[in-house]
Amino acid sequence: MAKSAIQKIAMNPSENIAYDKLVLSQQNVRRVKDGLTIEQLAEDIGRRKLLQSLNVRPVLDVDGEETGTYEVPAGGRRYLALGILVKQKRLTKNEPIPCIVNRSGTTSAEEDSLAENVHRENLHPLDQFRAFKALREQGLDVEEIAARFFVSAATVKQRLRLASVSPKLLDLYEKDEIRLEQIMAFSISDDHARQEQVWERISGNPHMQEPYYIRRLLTETTVRADDRRAVYVGAEAYEASGGVILRDLFEQDSGGWFQDAALLEQQVFDRLKIDAETIRADGWKWVEAAISFPYGHTSGMRRVYAEPAEMSTEEIARHDAVKAEYDALDAKYAEMEDADQEIEDRLDRLGAELDGFGDRPQVYDPAQKAIAGAFVTLGANGQLQVEAGFVRPEDEPRVEVDDDEEADGRARDASQFDENGANGIVVNGRSTNGGSEATEEPEEEGIKPLPERLVFDLTAQKTLALRNALASNVDIAFVAVLHALVLQVYYRFAKDSCLELTFASNSFGQVQGLAETAWAKEIAERHEAWDRDMPDSDKLWDFLLGLDEASRKALFAHCASLSLNAVIESWNRRPGALAHADALATTLGFDMVTAGWEPTVDNYLGRVTKARIVQAVREARGEGSAQLIDHMKKDLMAREAARLLEGSTWLPEPLRLEGDAAVDAGETVTEDVTDETALDGDAADLPAFLADTASEEPTTQADEAKGRLEAAE
Repeated sequence: MAKSAIQKIAMNPSENIAYDKLVLSQQNVRRVKDGLTIEQLAEDIGRRKLLQSLNVRPVLDVDGEETGTYEVPAGGRRYLALGILVKQKRLTKNEPIPCIVNRSGTTSAEEDSLAENVHRENLHPLDQFRAFKALREQGLDVEEIAARFFVSAATVKQRLRLASVSPKLLDLYEKDEIRLEQIMAFSISDDHARQEQVWERISGNPHMQEPYYIRRLLTETTVRADDRRAVYVGAEAYEASGGVILRDLFEQDSGGWFQDAALLEQQVFDRLKIDAETIRADGWKWVEAAISFPYGHTSGMRRVYAEPAEMSTEEIARHDAVKAEYDALDAKYAEMEDADQEIEDRLDRLGAELDGFGDRPQVYDPAQKAIAGAFVTLGANGQLQVEAGFVRPEDEPRVEVDDDEEADGRARDASQFDENGANGIVVNGRSTNGGSEATEEPEEEGIKPLPERLVFDLTAQKTLALRNALASNVDIAFVAVLHALVLQVYYRFAKDSCLELTFASNSFGQVQGLAETAWAKEIAERHEAWDRDMPDSDKLWDFLLGLDEASRKALFAHCASLSLNAVIESWNRRPGALAHADALATTLGFDMVTAGWEPTVDNYLGRVTKARIVQAVREARGEGSAQLIDHMKKDLMAREAARLLEGSTWLPEPLRLEGDAAVDAGETVTEDVTDETALDGDAADLPAFLADTASEEPTTQADEAKGRLEAAE
């Protein structure tokens, strides 16, 4: 049996039809403007001519005969763009236009118009990137490419930036195994090996594949451009020294990331040294410079302050003349019945000049500068900060005193002075951030006790915050001091007060970042304000008598608050004092959450075990959130936990008050308890998080170093 022949498809013929014989069809389905404007399309046709023919149908008369005119149901935007070129006289009316003529009538005009628009597929971003890259290699710059395709230069840069992504990842993107948002995140770095390493690290866990997390992994060893060190050095100087700045063209990056942290740090130190030399040249005996100083670094030093500069003979004469004229004119104007604008203007000018005399520049006595020095550091905004006028104890003028007579009461304790910086300039001499990273070691199951050093650091923060709170409540401060005094008078051996009225006030200088807390800054500002008003020691009694009651109370509260100590140390067991600190906090209505403390990688999460991190998230956000991070490596776990804990009211045990709830998420958490964590003997006197380490006091420097390493892990 013979097979029937397959009917062959005949294409609609292509004809060149004069433009003035064409009309726009009312059956064109496109009504809403979208994408490239008609004017832009006209410019493109003018540059590269028509790339796609118009789809037309002959217009028939009542008898069904062709009239010689053709309607355009598909290609209406191209037709309108050609019309703009005709109006601009860049195209003649009878210019032949390539057209596909549909005379078959098998489909309607509306169907043809719809098919042309629906069946068109937009260019894949990767194809667009490759095309832009080809044009760039042909010699076109970014602005020219953007102009030719009516897109912004930023869009072209973004597409070209995809060239920085590993070809392996681009292949995955082409196969739809990676999203465009993820590719954009990877483009922040030019290191293909690092990109592939990050993808291998996160590809097995959908929770870790968000663009923000990819950016975080790619920039974890860099320094943000808004960091005070980067602001101080500046992007221009950093790049001039060969530094590279990573930029994110797809998201707001606040200036990007400085890739070479070591280079940036060296530039900071070099510039600090130059600035310190400039400041010392002004007459100071010594200048010490560092990125930051520990809290209490000025302890044991007397401070001198600048005074308004004295007026010269000419300035005094001018001041007296202006004052006399002002007083005379003011008295005259007071007797006048009508207002006089000219006199008022003159009084304003004279008053402004008198104010100028009062606004004198602040200068230091050269004799004081010869024995004093300055600390130079970086503020949070990257600007240089200078704290000047500090006199070290050994630089104080010597005074003759009898053997039985004490030295001046305002002399400071020099025990914290570093003899290596006695004179001259010290740059970053008090603290360094060097050392190699400790590799992560396997951890034992269960919740281990908190490291003693961490407990000390946390409770040091609690102490400062509680001091600040006590200073703001005069009445409670009086009661606190009275309580301590009564204990010493009537209960000779009792030590159940957190106030150290011997005023052995601990500065906690070993706690990194303590000086940057809001509490430390507020205490320092208050202390400096009082210090400026203090007379010589032999006149202090009369000074205090002359204060009004409110001022005396405020000074009393400030001094009392400085003696408060709520720090927990395993070698210094004082459960009564710690209980009193919590009772005092409760009476003040104080808690660390309200005071502004939040768990971060630096102050807690990066310094405890993984089990502790997971426990914190579980208590604050519930089991579901804890399971999101329990599989991560420690460094990533700490950062993710910090993000999850933002805005929570969770506190670690050392910062909680007696009776505080441990759980913020409304769940009850039961810790794993093993035989090793059971308490007995003297350890029961300590908080649970310190109990296991109570009997293991370090006896050598090696033991102490090991303890610090364990705390860092």
